[in-house]
Amino acid sequence: MKIVAVVGSPHGVRGNTGRLLTLVLEGAKGEGAKTKIISLTGGTLLPCRACDGCHKRGRCSRKDEFEPLKQEIMAADGLVLASPNYIRNVSAQLKAFMDRCCGVVHCLGFEGRYGASVVTSGGGEDEFVAETMNHFLMTTGVRSVGSVWTVMGQIGDEGFPEEISARAAALGRNLVSSWKNRTINPEAEKEMAAFRERMRALIAYHKDEWPYEYKYWREHHGLT
Repeated sequence: MKIVAVVGSPHGVRGNTGRLLTLVLEGAKGEGAKTKIISLTGGTLLPCRACDGCHKRGRCSRKDEFEPLKQEIMAADGLVLASPNYIRNVSAQLKAFMDRCCGVVHCLGFEGRYGASVVTSGGGEDEFVAETMNHFLMTTGVRSVGSVWTVMGQIGDEGFPEEISARAAALGRNLVSSWKNRTINPEAEKEMAAFRERMRALIAYHKDEWPYEYKYWREHHGLT
């Protein structure tokens, strides 16, 4: 299994989020996975400007690192998102990536992959952020196997407690085993099916405006 991890932290892999992500990936590597971390420390991705280029032509018109990053994910089997909790949301760096995936969302372009999310904060409310990230994964077609988070303000400088380290490693192992076994969560599948129908209706309605996505749906999702 090849896993791409996108960490949206100004500190990259050296920060708390990057350190917790590393523990997840170590768990995955213990099960034979190959991993790659891509850090969005700022300035790597520009904001979406809603030009509709991805819908019309299948490619973002902005000249930055988004398209190479998208291709890295497309060539992988798993996607892990990692972000610090900034005011009960993901970082601006990761949000820019998520917004730029509008075309991916419309086409469920990361379908077939498995994923997970990683969050750290100073004061809490991390579960909400993890759920936001896992929901995003679902909208791109990725099956999330869960998340891990921790409140650094309760830890100090002593490093991660054994419980958190064990949870992180277990998440990485679960990601690999779920991919190997093609594990399905029935409730999550219902949510994904409902979202698929929303996108099917949207693309059918805009078929003349969004020729690339209409063609993609006809070829990959049986839209008539």
